[in-house]
Amino acid sequence: MILNVSGRTDIVAFYTPWFMNRYKAGFLDVRNPIYPKLVSRIYFCDVDLIVFCTKNPHPIIPYLKEIQKPILFHVTLTPYKKDIEPYVDKRNILEDIKKISSILGKDKVYVRYDPIFLSDKYTLEYHLKVFTKICSKLEGYVSHIIVSFIDDYKNVRKNMNVLRIKNFTNEDFKTLGLAFSEIARTYNMIVQTCSEYNTLEEYGFIVSDCVSKELAKKITGNNYPTWKGRNNKYCNCASMVDIGSYNTCSHYCKYCYANYDEDKIKETIKNHHDDSTMIIGYLESDDEIKVRKN
Repeated sequence: MILNVSGRTDIVAFYTPWFMNRYKAGFLDVRNPIYPKLVSRIYFCDVDLIVFCTKNPHPIIPYLKEIQKPILFHVTLTPYKKDIEPYVDKRNILEDIKKISSILGKDKVYVRYDPIFLSDKYTLEYHLKVFTKICSKLEGYVSHIIVSFIDDYKNVRKNMNVLRIKNFTNEDFKTLGLAFSEIARTYNMIVQTCSEYNTLEEYGFIVSDCVSKELAKKITGNNYPTWKGRNNKYCNCASMVDIGSYNTCSHYCKYCYANYDEDKIKETIKNHHDDSTMIIGYLESDDEIKVRKN
């Protein structure tokens, strides 16, 4: 089993104490987002790989050496300011990425420049400048950068007055593709798209998945099917189990798919308890618990 920690919320940034409590206890519970009375119990002895996905890796760094499981890190580092990412603190992320790379090795750390969108404020030239800065600062610490473009999520439509998105033209894709490829090569990195129709392969990007089945097998020695939980026909990632909960991320990014009702977040996170077996609330007497093995 591969744990995704997490695409539904930023567990590392906001819930590291809970995660480490569960790791030490040896198991955790995940409430089904569609059928809430169904609960999956996951024992860490059944976990082959942990994939941490976060905008702020700092809280988990002191515990990395305690986690006796293979780890992959996906750190999202985007160029947007407080109008788009109101509560994301980026001051120390570059240094944190370097620390993680020093602990795990640079082949276990991926930077996600994701999602990309264009506006009058966030122009192509702006993206090229920031992407160059990121690559130059992380040379020798990161070898792989994943790129994707903004999607038409409910939260994106709700925040169009803030995002003010301008459509990419074919010429825009070409300019960005050629420039990003050249910048990445300059700093000894590989760049790829993720779950995109426009793969930019013709401009030097590689075609792969965020957590490819080949990479998962290389790390764990096991074969995994395609991740059916992903609602994206272009995604062929190895199957993973997401242990997070929607509408619980306090970054409040205006393009987020996991926070589709921002008004609920503050109320929802009041029900988080570090001593619970699940990320929000406690087990209830009529919950149906099933042990999940894969």
